[in-house]
Amino acid sequence: MKKTQSELGRQFLELHHGPKILALPNAWDVSNARIFEDAGFPAMGTTSAGIAFSLGYPDGQKIPCEEMLAAVRRITEAVDVPVTADMEAGFGTTPEEIADTARALIAAGAVGMNLEDGAEEKPDFLTELNLQKEMIKAVMEVAAGVGISFVLNARTDIFLYGMGPVETRLTRAIERLNAYRAAGAPALFAPGVKDKETIAQLVRGVAGPLNILATVGTPPIAELQQLGVARVSLGSGPMRATLGFLERMARQIRDDGTFSLMTDGAVPYANANLLVQPKRTHS
Repeated sequence: MKKTQSELGRQFLELHHGPKILALPNAWDVSNARIFEDAGFPAMGTTSAGIAFSLGYPDGQKIPCEEMLAAVRRITEAVDVPVTADMEAGFGTTPEEIADTARALIAAGAVGMNLEDGAEEKPDFLTELNLQKEMIKAVMEVAAGVGISFVLNARTDIFLYGMGPVETRLTRAIERLNAYRAAGAPALFAPGVKDKETIAQLVRGVAGPLNILATVGTPPIAELQQLGVARVSLGSGPMRATLGFLERMARQIRDDGTFSLMTDGAVPYANANLLVQPKRTHS
């Protein structure tokens, strides 16, 4: 029997404080969400970029919020594990608008969300700190009002977008993340960090569970766990890896006229069909 949303929320929060790092894959539709679940991951996120790409939108809140929420709902309804959603900058600019997004997201079955403080179209812009804190408080008030242990993963984009002088980024990131923690955020996200020493300094400096984004040059999961990282997310990586595979397959068929990339290791049709059945009858 599938757990209640309240039970899933508690389970997801506990995964950030366990002895083992939380490796979090990010899904963009039901079929890959089911694959991640069947692989044994105890929870998953959604990838905002992956969902947007799959529906014909560029990343950066160009997808209508309603379409993003619909994709999240399909995923939460299809799996039995906790699902957190990447909602970018919250599809709003005021605490009230962010609260509305959180309310709709909880209604869609999610037990967490990412909320970033940067703007993709403005590489040097960060939301004013007090405003970002008010947005975080608004999300957590919505969650408290419905009795859900909601894991808001408060993200700073200082490292991801390379904001400000290099020598100031660590101090500024720690300052912002600790402010987000004080505002009530259960988890803290610093994408764009790769080197072990900076990661270790972040772990020591922040007052809550730290989330790292896996990318080129990221240390292996075992090393991240030794450094004290609580959660490592895959982001849009799996979706982009899938697109890379499709590019290689297309070139093989076009240039060589052979089909091995398409046929070797492919999920059988019957198994693929089972992945998207309304009731989970697959193993």
